[in-house]
Amino acid sequence: MQEKTYLKWYNKVGYRSGDIAGNVVYAFLSSFVMIYLTNTVGLNPGVVGTLIAASKFFDGVTDIFFGAMIDKTKTRLGKARPWMLYAYIGCAIALVAIFAIPADLGRTAQYAWFFIAYTLLNAVFYTANNIAYSALTALVTKNSKERVQMGSCRFIFAFGTSLLIQSVTIGAVAALGGGAAGWRTIAIIYAVIGLVVNTLSALSVKELPEEELAKGSGKEEAVEKYGLTTAVKLLVANKYYLMICAVYILQQIYGAMINMGIYYMTYVLKNENLYGVFSWAVNIPLIAALVFTPALVARWKGMYKLNMRGYMLATLGRAMVVVAGYLGSVPLMLLFTGIAALGQGPWQGDMNAVIASCSEYTYLTKGKRVDGTMYSCTSLGVKLGGGLGTAIAGWMLAASGFDGNVAVQPESCMQMLYFMYLWIPLIINLTITWVLSRMNVEGANEKLRRQMAR
Repeated sequence: MQEKTYLKWYNKVGYRSGDIAGNVVYAFLSSFVMIYLTNTVGLNPGVVGTLIAASKFFDGVTDIFFGAMIDKTKTRLGKARPWMLYAYIGCAIALVAIFAIPADLGRTAQYAWFFIAYTLLNAVFYTANNIAYSALTALVTKNSKERVQMGSCRFIFAFGTSLLIQSVTIGAVAALGGGAAGWRTIAIIYAVIGLVVNTLSALSVKELPEEELAKGSGKEEAVEKYGLTTAVKLLVANKYYLMICAVYILQQIYGAMINMGIYYMTYVLKNENLYGVFSWAVNIPLIAALVFTPALVARWKGMYKLNMRGYMLATLGRAMVVVAGYLGSVPLMLLFTGIAALGQGPWQGDMNAVIASCSEYTYLTKGKRVDGTMYSCTSLGVKLGGGLGTAIAGWMLAASGFDGNVAVQPESCMQMLYFMYLWIPLIINLTITWVLSRMNVEGANEKLRRQMAR
């Protein structure tokens, strides 16, 4: 039987554009915050890494908290949309604050300024906005194909935005005067763009009533309410949620190491402008893979095989990047970087649909709707993985003897950059492939439905 459709083309386009707003914050922050802090403000990368790691203690609480709050919210706009709308105002302010550290502050005050602004952005505002945005996948449609389409195509916007930011930011900062003033101005520009696009995205879709969401599940009775403690227990009891969290965290650590490419290009390849070239090699194949993800899901009758096989290709690609890196061949590095990104594309496109299936698994086994809380794994993974990745990178740079005030780094730093940019991404891809091989939540849900139908 053909599934009912819920969305028009303009709903899908409007929703997907929300990733422009998310990535003018996240891509800008993850790609450039460390080099801004070390080479412009003059902060120690090891201390910055420690502050970022400390900030993660707050993040661990707020993800599930905001997920549970979204599940309990009832307004004219729905559950998730109010959080998506209003939290972004804080995102914009905090982003500008991070890239506007006053030069005349004492060193301790500069560290404190960064820590407070970074924690507010990640632990509060970005958390609420990102969980709400991701949860909308399960709240505006029940159609599995539409969920995949929303996820795959929204990430076209995400990677397109990342590509643009990674390609133009260094040049834009220089054009805007360079130094602290240049970074501050570009942060303001990105914050304003994000605020406008986020508002349009949130207003482009409408959430379904709870009665409609429950219809046809075999559990049409009123949804049982639950508190934060129960929500945590529900998440921990769902093994697929734990797997998705693990993959999200690993992906973000992977991304943080790839973002250390700005250091690798500057000090190993001796050309910082290559960072933008490599961002094309990453993002264009990802976008191409996202275009074909819905068709491949339909052809292979689900997401499980596609995701696992994609990451097998990604692992092979990163292995060849390591070889090309030690050969010193930039063209080969670009080629195999693109192959690795192509393999990662399907998971990027359908992971929101996988999370929706994971939420459905909890509903089928426990009888409780946890859509907002379930999508906390997206924010948890993005912040915890990205934050830890950036923190680890800072510690490694500091341990290697990196000095942002000199043009030539010591040999210990050069070897560390090889390890961070070449080897760690390969190890992470291999680990993700293993986890995905065990994440057949679609099959588990189908089995549960058959049992209920008897």
